[in-house]
Amino acid sequence: MLQTLKTYKIQIIMALTVLVLYAAFAYDLERSDFVRLITLFAGSFYLSFKLIQRLRFNFKTLVILGVLARLIFIIALPNLSQDYYRFLWDGRLLAKGLSPYLLTPNQWVTSGEIPINQSQVLLDGMSGLSRQHFSNYPPVNQFFFWLSGILSSSSILGGVLVLRLCIIAADLGILWIGRKLLEKLKLPEHQIFWYFLNPFIIIELTGNLHFEGVMLFFLIASIYLLIRGNWLWSAVLMGCSISVKLLPLLLLPVLFQYLIKSSSSENQLSKICNPFLKKPLQSIWFLIRYYSVALLIFAVSFAPFLNAELLNHFTDTIALWFQKFEFNASIYYIVRWIGFQVKGYNIIGSAGKMLPVIVIAILLLFTFLRKNNSPNRLICVLLFSASIYFAFSTTVHPWYIATPLLLSVFTKYRYALIWSAAVILSYAAYQADNVHENLVLVALEYSAVASYLIWELINNKALKLFS
Repeated sequence: MLQTLKTYKIQIIMALTVLVLYAAFAYDLERSDFVRLITLFAGSFYLSFKLIQRLRFNFKTLVILGVLARLIFIIALPNLSQDYYRFLWDGRLLAKGLSPYLLTPNQWVTSGEIPINQSQVLLDGMSGLSRQHFSNYPPVNQFFFWLSGILSSSSILGGVLVLRLCIIAADLGILWIGRKLLEKLKLPEHQIFWYFLNPFIIIELTGNLHFEGVMLFFLIASIYLLIRGNWLWSAVLMGCSISVKLLPLLLLPVLFQYLIKSSSSENQLSKICNPFLKKPLQSIWFLIRYYSVALLIFAVSFAPFLNAELLNHFTDTIALWFQKFEFNASIYYIVRWIGFQVKGYNIIGSAGKMLPVIVIAILLLFTFLRKNNSPNRLICVLLFSASIYFAFSTTVHPWYIATPLLLSVFTKYRYALIWSAAVILSYAAYQADNVHENLVLVALEYSAVASYLIWELINNKALKLFS
């Protein structure tokens, strides 16, 4: 025992230090204190980076460290985001049998009857934007909110604890499936810790209760099952992933070539479907079935909420993200600047409609012109598809980067890891009494990411930094 402590004393000191930094982050930090925020984050990131390098062959130790880091946040209220107040609001409405898509929080106030506990605390806690808009969280995401409402209908901390345990469980699922997928792809298994031990993931998901991790669990499990040849369950989990966050819906077309290839390959899939998949027409039929199952699961998840207003309320709220909101954008901010020079005003209304069309066009080029017929190529194109979507988005909150980060784990690219570190600069916008972005820091963030990506594309030695 003493010999082990002597051998690993540096690693033990580093691990204890990073846990102390997480405790300070969870219980002794105000979002507006940007200097303290970035110092704690930078220290955590550097130490985690070194620990993964030093202990990459000690899988169990890194798992324990990742779990301990998450448990430090277990009774902390989120300090970087107010979104959890809306999660609890929606969950308590659901626990009462009421639809969160029916009325906005402000409309509940106007109605004069709010049938949930601690309603004023939740209303005061959530942002003004959240109060005036309908819920934009899909039904599977709402299931977890409902769970918090059922298990803790009168305690803010109790509701937070329920949500946090769900997110931790999803991360453990990603660790388990991710290790299997890395083995399948013949990649080093320690690469999963660039997600599981990443301070960005621990702070944004476990700490601040963002459900990207739950969406990513369903997504990565779907991809793994597809590679294994189990198309039906892959499609079911893909539908669940879409019903947590809508992003996988955009990625569905990119699966086209891999599904065509899978429909005629000699694996479990072909054994199930033979002899009906020997002609192009049957391959198209297989595609239709996969997409139909995924979209059906997504559509059916809305069944408990069906009413005449559901579609309008949900789609109108989603549209706001493209045509009204703007935060930490990259290409859009350049377009916006050009708009000011040419038009003299903010062109988000028109740019917000144009940029998604450009993204879809690029994804269609990826779908039909790039060979995505092997597991490695498929995940690589999924990574670039998600990255392009965020590059053209008007709003890129820090936790959104969880998607390209996880996908990058299963490729040779590490620019998303740089992104997960640099995105912390966006928190400089949150000041004590208002939100005001520092565009110099935004430019620094994206310059770092773009520069590293270019280096990776032209120099394979870039990968060695994270091996």
